Parts: sequence; C-alpha cells; structure tokens
Amino acid sequence: MLEIPALQRVFEAHFPGVVVPAEIAATIVRRRLAGGRSLFVQGQRTAAFYAVAAGEIETRFTGADGTVSVIENVGPPRLFGLAAFAAGQPAEYEAVARGTSEVLVFGREPYTRLMDEVPGFARALLAEFARRYDGTLRLLQAARHQGAAERFALALAQLARERGRPDDAGWIEVAATQTELARLAHLSRQTVNELLQAARAEGRLRPGRGRLWLRG
Repeated sequence: MLEIPALQRVFEAHFPGVVVPAEIAATIVRRRLAGGRSLFVQGQRTAAFYAVAAGEIETRFTGADGTVSVIENVGPPRLFGLAAFAAGQPAEYEAVARGTSEVLVFGREPYTRLMDEVPGFARALLAEFARRYDGTLRLLQAARHQGAAERFALALAQLARERGRPDDAGWIEVAATQTELARLAHLSRQTVNELLQAARAEGRLRPGRGRLWLRG
C-alpha cells in the first residue's frame, strides 16, 4: 500500500498546491527494487513515470562504443522517466537502483486521471517541464559562452534547485558526484575538482562522498 506522505513530498516538490484525491492516490503503487536491479532499460517504451520514494536511482546511457555514462543519481522525491512516458517515446537511458530503493509508479491510469480530473495538475506539469527545459538551456548557453567558474556555478544552482535539502545549520545538501557535476557544467573532472576545492577553501561548499553541502 502506498505511503501517503511519500506522495505528498513528491507533489510538494514538483506540483505545489495540487491536491491528489484519495481514489487517485490509491492507483499510484510503490515498488521496491534490489540494488543493481533495472527499472527500465535504454530503448524501452515505458508504461509509467516514476518518483524516488527511498534510496537512489542511477540513470545512465550506453554509447555506440559500449561506454556507459552516468547522467545523474536521482534521490527522493525527484521524478524521472517523465518525458519518454508523456511523449510515448523509447527511453533514452537506463534506470538502475543504487542499493535497495523504492519508487512510486505513475502508470497510465493515475496519469490520465490526474490530467483530466485534478484542477491545476496539467499546469503544474507544464511548469515542471519548463523548469527542466530552462535549466538545460542555461547550461547549454554556459557551455558555449561562459567560463568554467560560471558554468560550475550554474550547474551547482540547478542541482540545488532540483535536489537541495536544507538543514538546520544553514547548509543545503545535494546528492551529486563530481562526474555528474562535470557533465552538467561541460567541464573536465580535474577542473571541477579544482573549483570544488576553491569553493571549499572559501567556505561556500563542503564536498562529501556522493554529496555536496552548499551554503544556503
């Protein structure tokens, strides 16, 4: 049975102000995945989109030469798989559980009912797409026209918006690896490491294993 607070956290993060009726919430199931288990594979048409309820999902794609590249590590309460599902297109990446994880499954029935029956959901969904598109455009612009420090700052800001968790000490915890940050900023890992160390020395950032803490 779905834990309602988990669903509430997803909607507060992505669809603020939208209330899910109990009868629709009952159609959104919670699925448990063992570590290393694929939720869907690259090139597959998915029957749902998802939100992370617990644990972490790694999204990654495999190039023509067999090289595997990690796109991002998705933690609660982030959505993923939305674009491919909504467009009816094959997934551009694979989604794999990093350790024991749980996801909320938004299949065709809850998606259709949310769109058709819940006031404000369609507008909130469009706004979510717009935020993601705007973030991508900003990073593309930075990659072409701005220096390394500016690209690094924009990538950090995007991650903080999408995954940031403020704590009581005035820091914002962000689940991200150096590799992921380098990809977002279109920088080498060496450059990102240098910028991380500089930000740490200035007291603006604390790096950790798979995590960053930013000054709020």
